[in-house]
Amino acid sequence: MSPSALSNDHAIFERARLSRDARFDGRFFVGVRTTGIYCRPICPAVSPRSANVTFYPSAAAAAEAGYRPCLRCRPECAPGTPAWNGTSTTVRRGLRLIEGGALDAGSIEQLADRLGVTSRHLRRLFHQHVGASPLAVAHTQRLHFAKRLIDQTDLPLADVAVAAGYGSVRRFNDTFRKTYGRTPRELRRRSDDTAVAGAALTVRLPHSTPYDWSAAIGFLDGRVTAGVERVAGDTYLRTVVVDGAAGVIECRDVGGDGLTLTLHGIATSGVFGAVQRVRQMFDLDAPVADIAAVLGADRTLRPLLKRRPGIRVPGAWNGFELAVRAIIGQQVSVKAATTVAGRIAERYGEPITLPASLAGREDAASLTRLFPVPERLARARLIGIGLNKGRADAIRGLAAAVASGDIAFDDAMDVDDVRRALVSLRGIGAWTAEYVALRALKDPDAFPASDLGLLKAVERTGIDGAAALARRAEAWRPWRAYAALLLWSSLAGSGG
Repeated sequence: MSPSALSNDHAIFERARLSRDARFDGRFFVGVRTTGIYCRPICPAVSPRSANVTFYPSAAAAAEAGYRPCLRCRPECAPGTPAWNGTSTTVRRGLRLIEGGALDAGSIEQLADRLGVTSRHLRRLFHQHVGASPLAVAHTQRLHFAKRLIDQTDLPLADVAVAAGYGSVRRFNDTFRKTYGRTPRELRRRSDDTAVAGAALTVRLPHSTPYDWSAAIGFLDGRVTAGVERVAGDTYLRTVVVDGAAGVIECRDVGGDGLTLTLHGIATSGVFGAVQRVRQMFDLDAPVADIAAVLGADRTLRPLLKRRPGIRVPGAWNGFELAVRAIIGQQVSVKAATTVAGRIAERYGEPITLPASLAGREDAASLTRLFPVPERLARARLIGIGLNKGRADAIRGLAAAVASGDIAFDDAMDVDDVRRALVSLRGIGAWTAEYVALRALKDPDAFPASDLGLLKAVERTGIDGAAALARRAEAWRPWRAYAALLLWSSLAGSGG
């Protein structure tokens, strides 16, 4: 939703604002000229007159225009603006890098260099598609994250400053005083739905609605790597490495408009990056209405979408791990691939000691390993675990390419460049590259048309073969990844 598109949708957004339509929460923000604040479209305050409001495509755009965030509707709790909003892949990659903290220690020039453009062009693209500069996006992101930590946790304010990427407590305090007219201490309040216990930190992550958590966790449940991941009831747990230290993330649905994320054994400095990766992993910011408008027009997908209106594309914590899993899954069942992945983790993964906050937790007791790093698998023999020679060679080749830096699962990389790099490796074909793009690279238009599960799902509709499916899927652009998840959901146990 670029600023120009925003002006075209002015009447729609005005109706959404006046009716407080939750479907538009996070899709635009409302600047109120008479008060100097910006709000979510669902703000419970008395609606200002139409003549006194301006719509902005992002919170950063409203902030850069001089508005301060509303303390009543709390813009920091709105679902995030989708990273692929607009038409620029450069902006999409840039937003993801900023989400990962690229401007906390780096400059716009360095960010632009990573993206392969000039800093001037990058600023122009951001203003065109986001309505704000990269620095304004980074500033608003840090501010909103810090405000959530202030409201939702008992973290000492000095730790909040570190977690949100502020260089000093003084800068942190000055920013809040200028933005809110109050210090962080004056803003602090408690929230009943989150808590801090020992080494664990729990925060609530808002998402666009509807959100089909049962479908997302069900997809992951059939694909968990033993020792590394666990689905227990409505909860997902997995081992991770953040800032060089092992920890565990724990996610669950709390109903309404958010998930809770509990971070076990993760240092304060790594909290922000972990939160952003989980947001991507669980696809919390998908533009549900836009996806439904395209996929709901197809007679095959319409009934599936009606059953799963909040479908998401479950991503991956680690791109290399997902790519290994995709190679294992070539032409074998999901169950067989999952078994082999667990054997690889058991044999080559580094053992871990669970953080103290998980001591005695039966649902976490099976988390014993980190997934093996590329350097380890590059020299692994991979025999006696259910892999044929071709797939073992492909895993070693991928691991060597990642270890050397020839392939990087980096938000700065263009998705098509990663696809080409993957298929250049022996033993990796188009299906594997497309599946990696779909889940690890978060390409919303990725579509492995030759997937056996997808072909089985559409065979009753008269679509015969991968070429015919690819042609039919052209009408599903730019949301073909979501179409794939809908089709897989109609065949329990199929796909990837």
